[in-house]
Amino acid sequence: MTGPSTAVPRDTSPAIVVTDLPARLDRLPWGRFHSLIVAALGITWLLDGLEVTLAGAVASALKTSPALHFSNADVGLTGSAYIAGAVLGALGFGWLTDRLGRRKLFFITLTLYLAATAATALSWNLASFIVFRFLTGTGIGGEYTAINSTIQEFTPARVRGWTDLAINGTFWVGAGLGATGSLVLLDPGLLPADWGWRACFLIGAVLALAILPMRAWVPESPRWLLTHGEADEARTIVEGIEARFHHNGATLPPVDTTASPLRLRVRKHTALSEVFDTLFRLHRRRSLVGLSLMTAQAFFYNAIFFTYALVLSDFYHVPGDHIGWYLLPFALGNFLGPLVLGRLFDVIGRRVMIATTYALSGILLAVSGYLFEQQWLTVTTQTLAWMTIFFFASAAASSAYLTVSESFPLEIRALAIAVFYAFGTALGGIAGPALFGRLIDTQQRSEVFAGYLLGSALMLVAAVIAGIWGVDAERKSLESVATPLSAVADDD
Repeated sequence: MTGPSTAVPRDTSPAIVVTDLPARLDRLPWGRFHSLIVAALGITWLLDGLEVTLAGAVASALKTSPALHFSNADVGLTGSAYIAGAVLGALGFGWLTDRLGRRKLFFITLTLYLAATAATALSWNLASFIVFRFLTGTGIGGEYTAINSTIQEFTPARVRGWTDLAINGTFWVGAGLGATGSLVLLDPGLLPADWGWRACFLIGAVLALAILPMRAWVPESPRWLLTHGEADEARTIVEGIEARFHHNGATLPPVDTTASPLRLRVRKHTALSEVFDTLFRLHRRRSLVGLSLMTAQAFFYNAIFFTYALVLSDFYHVPGDHIGWYLLPFALGNFLGPLVLGRLFDVIGRRVMIATTYALSGILLAVSGYLFEQQWLTVTTQTLAWMTIFFFASAAASSAYLTVSESFPLEIRALAIAVFYAFGTALGGIAGPALFGRLIDTQQRSEVFAGYLLGSALMLVAAVIAGIWGVDAERKSLESVATPLSAVADDD
């Protein structure tokens, strides 16, 4: 016979990972690996720019379509549906991104976008168009959370600001592509009237289909893996990246040995109660900054850009098939803004540059709005005014995403992006296109000017808040800007 068994106490406390992998990622020089990451993942901004531009460029075609017969209010409503989808997509997919990983989600969201934008080309009435635009926005909103968190976690700290702004600036490459496509495909001599706008929406589907295979080689974020008990896989990924640099003859700087290794307690997920405690108690000032920046830029951009074509057609009598010619210089100014000013966010600093770009955007919009109301602008000078305004506004809007993605801890980064994108866009973006559509329908310049003043005021308020409570995150590791929730003190 055997004696009674004795239960052996088991240590059920979560494992602690001691690692220097984030520091090893931050010390890397910029290389081909980073460029490929940007190409495979940064396509999201290009696709969003394409979709937003097409929504404006085809507005006239949708109004004259034999199948649709949209009014200005209908055009504004479809823009709001796209934004509403982006809001819900960001929240749902953002929560899943932090739980399931960055890599899984950016495949799902791109596939959803591809299917929905292709379906938009087959719309047969207002209801179907709204549904498909909503689903397209859902895919794009989900992309933002998965993509922004991934890129942030792979980019070296010293160039994180410029990289993020430059990637966000590719939105306007998509805008230029949409404008060019609309010029060609909306030409009545090329395609029948009701076919051109449908062909325009297939551009995004073709681009997504081409980029989907590129994402197969993008690894999971080592930072995410560390907090989810996959330290060995995280180490393998980082060592593989370093091996690529060594193979290409690069000499890697030594890891800072004076800094203590990062100590993380493994967790599978973060409770929503902890998420909201972190956002609205622990980091409530950062939350105020993020919310104000996202709300102001969302209203500023979505209200104006979704109805850009309506202003040109209704007040300057630009034919619908010529709208693209005016969108191209507008897109160029927006693209150059983040590209030219981006490095200053790493050199001069986040707070100064964010406050400056927001303030300049608001002031310039108020001035140009007054000139528009007084009828002192021609279609050419109106375009030049918008180019100047959005040179600064584009950098400002991009910095909002940068601020939110680096101001909050690793475990809730994707969901934090989603929450502030959703709140900001819901407050400033969903109502904006519908509001401006109705203001333009009045055919009164004074009414449109009042809308511009509202956008200007929001940008100025955001500039003040960022200047006072913004975070000086330039050239700092993500972990030093926002301590991970799973971090363990050295004496624990």
